[in-house]
Amino acid sequence: MEKLANNSIKETKNPIQLFLKLLLLLLFTTQSFAQETSFEDGKKYILGGLTVTGLQSYNEQTVVTYTGLRVGQPITIPGDEISAVIKKLWSLELFSNVDMFYTKIEGDKIFLELNITERPTLSKVTVFGVKKRKVEDIINDTDLKKGKKITESLIANTKNYLQNKYKKQGYLNAKVTIATAADTTGTNTQSMVVNVKKGDKVKIRDIVFEGNEKLSDKRLAKSLKNTKKKKLYRFWKKSKYIEDDYKEDLSSLVDAYAERGYRDARILSDTFVKVNDKNIDLKITVEEGDKYYFGDINFVGNSVYTDRQLSQVLGIRKGATYNGVLLKERIADDSKPDGQDLTNLYQNNGYLFSSINPVEVSAVNDTINFEIRIIEGKETFLNHVTVTGNDKTNDHVVFRELRTRPGQRYSKDNIVRSIRELGQLGFFDAEQIVPDIINPDPNAGTVDINYSLVEAGSSQIELQGGFGGGGFIGTLGLSFSNFSLKNIFNGEAYKPVPMGDGQTMALRLQASRTFRVYSLNFSEPWLGGKKPVRFNLSLSRTQQFATSFDDRGRIDRDPDRGFSITGISTGLAKRVQWPDDYFTISHSLSYQLYQFDDFNNGLFNFGNGSSNSLSYTLGISRSSQGPNRIFPLSGSNFEVTAKFTPPYSLFRGKDFKQIREDIDEATDRLFEIGPNSTSPSEQIEFVELSDELERLEEERFKLLEFYKIKFKGDWYTQLVGKLVLRTNAELGFLGSYNNDIGDVPFERFFVGGDGLGNFTLDGRDIIQLRGYENSSLTPFSTNPITGNQERDGGTIYNKFSLELRYPLTLKPSASIYALSFLEAGNAFNNFNEYNPFELKRSAGVGIRIFMPAFGLLGIDFGYGFDSDATPGAVGPNGWETHFIIGQQF
Repeated sequence: MEKLANNSIKETKNPIQLFLKLLLLLLFTTQSFAQETSFEDGKKYILGGLTVTGLQSYNEQTVVTYTGLRVGQPITIPGDEISAVIKKLWSLELFSNVDMFYTKIEGDKIFLELNITERPTLSKVTVFGVKKRKVEDIINDTDLKKGKKITESLIANTKNYLQNKYKKQGYLNAKVTIATAADTTGTNTQSMVVNVKKGDKVKIRDIVFEGNEKLSDKRLAKSLKNTKKKKLYRFWKKSKYIEDDYKEDLSSLVDAYAERGYRDARILSDTFVKVNDKNIDLKITVEEGDKYYFGDINFVGNSVYTDRQLSQVLGIRKGATYNGVLLKERIADDSKPDGQDLTNLYQNNGYLFSSINPVEVSAVNDTINFEIRIIEGKETFLNHVTVTGNDKTNDHVVFRELRTRPGQRYSKDNIVRSIRELGQLGFFDAEQIVPDIINPDPNAGTVDINYSLVEAGSSQIELQGGFGGGGFIGTLGLSFSNFSLKNIFNGEAYKPVPMGDGQTMALRLQASRTFRVYSLNFSEPWLGGKKPVRFNLSLSRTQQFATSFDDRGRIDRDPDRGFSITGISTGLAKRVQWPDDYFTISHSLSYQLYQFDDFNNGLFNFGNGSSNSLSYTLGISRSSQGPNRIFPLSGSNFEVTAKFTPPYSLFRGKDFKQIREDIDEATDRLFEIGPNSTSPSEQIEFVELSDELERLEEERFKLLEFYKIKFKGDWYTQLVGKLVLRTNAELGFLGSYNNDIGDVPFERFFVGGDGLGNFTLDGRDIIQLRGYENSSLTPFSTNPITGNQERDGGTIYNKFSLELRYPLTLKPSASIYALSFLEAGNAFNNFNEYNPFELKRSAGVGIRIFMPAFGLLGIDFGYGFDSDATPGAVGPNGWETHFIIGQQF
């Protein structure tokens, strides 16, 4: 058997194999000389046959086919064909050795043998030194999957990747070792063990600055946002050393000088000194240079805007301290898509292809003169506007929210607004809405825009269970916020329900042994499909049953005694253009029928009969928060509503003054007798007066008349990064037209707790104020019939809160953010008792999780600094835990 030495030796990498091949070549040369057989360079043969040896897992015919060699083809030996085959096989990285031999020569035919050594296959990976939940991520990141061929480069790359990964996290002493061993469970397989020793995170013991005279060490240390030295009190910013963050902070340090006029400041050197395995010192040497000032700033090339207009936007005056960072931001603020800068000024008015460059034209002593050189370019118009990624949502639902239309003048502001509107729909992942500017044509002055969208879950299921209202409360709710009513009879559209037209359909059932609540809501945001006019229809039915306790102390329900509310409401809300197009004016009309059947538990003033409420609500709101409706970064939301009923007392023909006097007289007498009187005559009188009082109360509230004014405002301020401050203020007032009728027992304000209305029966508003029990800040009154202290709701309240929010993740599958809060508020019986500074205060922390299928979930831990409204309560209320389920954003 003869080896094709040239190619074999050339492709052999193992030094031992190379020595053996050279020895074999020497023997072969001696033998061939003795037999007087010569192997001429470049001789042509016909390939008589090709066999493959050394295979363990591959099919011989597959390898032969891959070589491209065919029996009967002419072949030159030695020649390029054999060299190309070997290189081709090596490139697969499937083999650790490739040799080509000839076995015999018959005339002009040559027979070859291809001997290969397969690389072992990875059978399993075991990772030590990391948490179990991190192992899968490591395997995926390094591609150490079963069936992977084990090569030297795979091992080296894996080792380097992991060591660099942990060094970036502050583990500068991280070491990774990788070992392989034969696995007898498979053919030519090996198992791999990855041992990670992260060691301790290397902390920064001290940061030393040298060469600084103009700026203090403290000021320079503050400019290093992500690189901090160890301090006992610092827990919000770690002191670990991360190289990428450190390099970025060095640029921030130079910017700190540039902001104060030292444009020539630079870092001469930066080093770190290893103190021990856990600590290092950083040493930064700077050269500050001289302080400079702005001189003349002239605009060149501008024709669309005057020098004065551009100067007003630039906002930099001659003689001001030189600030290179500010100048850059006023030219183009990359951190704010809607920033007030010169670039946005042009791009918001059609000049997409404009360019603006500040140029230092001269420096006299400490004064720098600038030219702002502007190339305005051609006015740009939109050619095509397209959307992609809306697999469920119909195109017309997306396009009607866009502020960009074909033929319009290009405006960056309109693109930013379109992103906000799409994010507010809730149908798409707000973090992944990308406007792609495509096919720009500076000569024609046209551009195309494509909005790339990622669908997010828009349907929710609400499942709740808890105790309240005298027993276990179960809730089932289904909400479809991208519903399609027109396809409700189209069987093929049920996936699982008809979707895509942006409508809202919500069904909710809440029940316990003592009450039931059913509701159906439908909303169409674009009634008629032409303008943003929202139509809303709501139906509801509430039943509350009378209860008592049996001999064992268990709650017993009486189905023949109870209270019910049947309600219907409809409304229209229109987005208007003045004062700006963030405003909405809404109108709604609602009717509620309250029915009592031998039901008097202190919530209301009578236990038999009915009340009717027909009301009109006018609302004015302005909503500009965004772009993500779950976690707004900026903007605000204001809402003022006024709810009115007709003043029935003007034309009912009733003497309500006399009715009120009779009620007061009966009430005083009932308090005088008391429900526990032992006198038979007083007991009879008490029952008669109770019946008379209920009759008078029903007469007074047969037709409810009231007005209700509410205000709520939320401001969102982005502080640093995605740290957001939410500021909230609320106020509500319930009034009456006729003092003789007084305030209605419905529609009142109940303050305190988690803000969730578990079983609101009477149109009440549940106001969140964490750190206190639910409704515990609501005033009490004494029921003259039962003698019990009852929370009957306040007629006026105010509340203020500050909430710091920080997102942990904003992925479509689950958005999570942490928060801390300060709150203060209170409720009062009437306006005469109202004191806006008599507030109940609280503070705490919490977390929110939004999952598309279940809505908003969360938990808060709040501490109440004051006593609640319970008679006799003193001292701070203390800690309360609040579970948040399905609350509004």
